[in-house]
Amino acid sequence: MAERMHGRPAPPTETTISSANWDSRDLTGENHENVLFVDVDMTEATGVGAVFTECTFRGVRFNASTHTDAAFLNCTFVRCGFFDATFTGCKLVGSMFDACTYDLLKVKGGDWSFTGLPGADLRRASFMDVRMREADLTGARCAGAEIRRVDLSGAYLHRAVFSGCDLRGSDISSMDPSATELKRAVIDPYQAVVLATALGLDVRE
Repeated sequence: MAERMHGRPAPPTETTISSANWDSRDLTGENHENVLFVDVDMTEATGVGAVFTECTFRGVRFNASTHTDAAFLNCTFVRCGFFDATFTGCKLVGSMFDACTYDLLKVKGGDWSFTGLPGADLRRASFMDVRMREADLTGARCAGAEIRRVDLSGAYLHRAVFSGCDLRGSDISSMDPSATELKRAVIDPYQAVVLATALGLDVRE
């Protein structure tokens, strides 16, 4: 299992929900704390304002689910599927992802700061207008992804691959172009100056 930043352990769980069928369940207003979800089917689940605090999800299927203004705070996701899932205005602060799949994942707005996505395959995912301060994207594969207007300040981006990724409008001030792959990445003029400066170039009018 991938380790959290600074070796922090996953929060302990107190109760378990196993092999439950939550397909198309309305999660609106639900509140779960320190729960272990194992092999739960949340396909096409929807909801507004659901709160999951320090929960662990193992083998949970979030495929085609839609979450609005929900919170997954300091949660752990292991071998979960997020095919065509949508998170709008959600908070996932401090959450950790390990060996999950993200094809067609759509994240719009919200706060994903301090999330752990090391080595994640995000090539077919999109993140728009999201705060991801100090997120761990070490070795993440983002080639061809859409990461627009995302706050990546302080993010860990070493060995991440952004080839062909649309990064326009994102804060890439913590990106070391010598330690990331950026071939054919789409950037705006301001970002070009940021990267040139990071490479030690003297940018002038």
